[in-house]
Amino acid sequence: MDAALGKMAFAVDACLDSFQRAKQEGAQTLFVHHGLFWGSALRLIGVPGARVRFLMKNDIALYACHLPLDRHSILGNNAQIAGRLGLKDIKPFGRYRNFKIGFKGLLPGPLSLEEIVQRLFGAWEGSVNALRFGPPEICSVAVISGGAPYEVSQAISEGMDLYITGDASHSIYHQCREAKINVLFAGHYLTETFGVKAMAELVTRELSIESIFLDIPTGY
Repeated sequence: MDAALGKMAFAVDACLDSFQRAKQEGAQTLFVHHGLFWGSALRLIGVPGARVRFLMKNDIALYACHLPLDRHSILGNNAQIAGRLGLKDIKPFGRYRNFKIGFKGLLPGPLSLEEIVQRLFGAWEGSVNALRFGPPEICSVAVISGGAPYEVSQAISEGMDLYITGDASHSIYHQCREAKINVLFAGHYLTETFGVKAMAELVTRELSIESIFLDIPTGY
């Protein structure tokens, strides 16, 4: 008979580090945002094979939830960031593969970029950078976590004061400068911890299963 699920680990990435940490913590299941496979199937040799063998050998179940966790209106990375900022009049934003994956809204009152960073991260993390080309007092914000630098064009077309995403890109620098928009590149990893942590809290609260968030930053 299978043992009851007593502990779940949560991490941003499916990698050997998160698998080993889950084992050390005594977790039977690992929930991740970035899974093992992306589109095409992989032969289970080399790194992919070693990862799967570790999970099987240690009887750890892996569950990955990628774009749905970005897009979810309550638990998603983008919804959680919008909620942390207290955005009002929140609406879906940022079309990707025929779906709007992010959110946009209005701040209750104008904030500086420093105040926004403080609310989200407490301080300027090493991966957090900004383009300060928009108004110093920010009233409207659009958010797409992770790797969405080119979607800044949609924020520009919708007249946003600030666009928040994870990854930076050299190729949008002049576009943002000429359009006079602020952009916060807060790191792919850092922007995608929000939804994972929200899921961990939900599991503990509603299922009474012990959960732990495994913080394994990449610096990007």
